[in-house]
Amino acid sequence: MTLQEARNFFENLRNETSKKSQIKIYDKFIHILTELNTRELSSEELQSIENKLTSFDFTSKLNQGIKFFKKALADFETFLKENFSLILKGYYTNIGMGLGMSFGVLFGLVFLSGFERSMGISLGICLGMFVGLLVGRNMDAKALAEGNVI
Repeated sequence: MTLQEARNFFENLRNETSKKSQIKIYDKFIHILTELNTRELSSEELQSIENKLTSFDFTSKLNQGIKFFKKALADFETFLKENFSLILKGYYTNIGMGLGMSFGVLFGLVFLSGFERSMGISLGICLGMFVGLLVGRNMDAKALAEGNVI
């Protein structure tokens, strides 16, 4: 399945449905495929991406439901990240905030225990989320400058 065929397939699916959750998934696929189409990829890279799209076998699993397409989208994003170092916008920000909040709880328990326990935890979460946001935004900006953002 070529990039253009896949894009047309998802545009047709998007036009046929009225559920917001499905439209959101289809729009993400369309966005990724459009961005990949505008990039200058070598024939080997393009063939690799097309083989991955073919391996999902979208047309025969059309009745699988939205779970199948969510899983396929996650697998496709992972494939692009691992093989081509391509990420979606905000990828590192999301990871940074999650890790920041996780470490923020620990920080709040250990270092901010002078406050009431719940106050220390909540301050730790806030601080961790803020630091994670800063680090993630910095890494996203770096990836954008390198041209690795879809």
